Amino acid sequence: MPREYRTIQEVAGPLMMVEGVTGVAYDELGEIETASGDKRRCKVLEINGTSALVQLFESSTGISLADSKVRFSGRSMELGVSEDMLSRVFDGLGRPIDRGPSILPEFRRDVNGLPMNPASRNYPQEFIQTGVSAIDGLNTLVRGQKLPIFSMSGLPHAQLAAQIARQAKVRGTNEPFAVVFVAMGITFEESNFFIQSFRESGAITRTVLFVNLANDPAIERIAAPRMGLTAAEYLAFDKGMHVLVIMTDITNYADALREVSAARKEVPGRRGYPGYMYTDLASLYERAGRLKGRQGSITMIPILTMPEDDKTHPIPDLTGYITEGQIILSRDLHRRGIQPPIDVLPSLSRLKDKGIGEGKTRADHANTMNQLFAAYSRGKNAKELMAVLGEAALTDIDLLYAKFADEFERTYVNQGYRSDRSIEETLATGWKLLRILPRGELKRIKDQFLDEYYDA
Repeated sequence: MPREYRTIQEVAGPLMMVEGVTGVAYDELGEIETASGDKRRCKVLEINGTSALVQLFESSTGISLADSKVRFSGRSMELGVSEDMLSRVFDGLGRPIDRGPSILPEFRRDVNGLPMNPASRNYPQEFIQTGVSAIDGLNTLVRGQKLPIFSMSGLPHAQLAAQIARQAKVRGTNEPFAVVFVAMGITFEESNFFIQSFRESGAITRTVLFVNLANDPAIERIAAPRMGLTAAEYLAFDKGMHVLVIMTDITNYADALREVSAARKEVPGRRGYPGYMYTDLASLYERAGRLKGRQGSITMIPILTMPEDDKTHPIPDLTGYITEGQIILSRDLHRRGIQPPIDVLPSLSRLKDKGIGEGKTRADHANTMNQLFAAYSRGKNAKELMAVLGEAALTDIDLLYAKFADEFERTYVNQGYRSDRSIEETLATGWKLLRILPRGELKRIKDQFLDEYYDA
């Protein structure tokens, strides 16, 4: 029988101090029973001698210091996992919210997971087709990679996330593919949009959704991504699936961390965020990857909105350190109606070279990608010069590059949120654009590919 404690000393927001505890450990789950018989869940944040600092999952309203009692369960937070989770919607604590039955778990897993030994990691190297040209053609996503999307407030990152979740597939294989979608601190409308989007396209059959709404407690927001990753690890390493984990919005998660840190009266780090935020984010992101001897893999796309559009802000800054590149959305492109508004020049996928080429995409992929980057960059410079000096000041070749930049944004980047382009279509669109420029300008492409595709 778990021991009961009636020694609650203090309640401050989501935190509560319990004195005189014995045999209680960090991260242990507990249950608070109020005088009215109402039960609420909590977990241990800190142990100091015989004092335990616990965090509530629900509101602290109605908890009386004298009449309430606390019981500790002796185990940390767990998630019951099973293949039946596919096509289901859960809250941030792993409870079904789609009016379906409870899950009969095959296993119960600690939500903090087990660290992956670096020596047992496999290198990410297989191409994942998202159907989005700006990602597939220029900033390729590779199986086992962590590739965040850096968005800004008001930009359509939700539509892009839903599009990737619907369309993502591994080519040339019949291996099972699943999506784990974790939403943190989103509105009811956004939640509805994601669920409807997956249902309409039929993608819901291979998707597990964890939805934490903006009015849910901060602790649930911190638990949600761990729930999602625990489900992903089970599907990937126990069931041999290739899992794409999409997490939105990491900014809401970091704000929940800050809220808890402030309640604990910790000394803040950069911009008021806790000093351990890097470690905390790393404990999430580093759960992605591939394991030697295991069939499955976890690929991760965390999405965050940069506060004040500032990519030096701690959240994008630390995320950029841990992950392998970033896809950056642009306000200017969004204003001009480009869908999705991906700014390809500052975007980067550090592992793209490993996932492209003969046998993966196509032999000419690397050459065309480098040439498109170079031509678009020069075209942007030409347009800036045109804005200052006028069209008459530009040479004929600069005018061609300016035309290329416009066409590139209009046909290559701008494809809409319902268009699913194969890698062949993406490469064909790239070659069509490159034909705007004279052959002599395409210095980054081998002659054999120019003979095959440029003159075709």
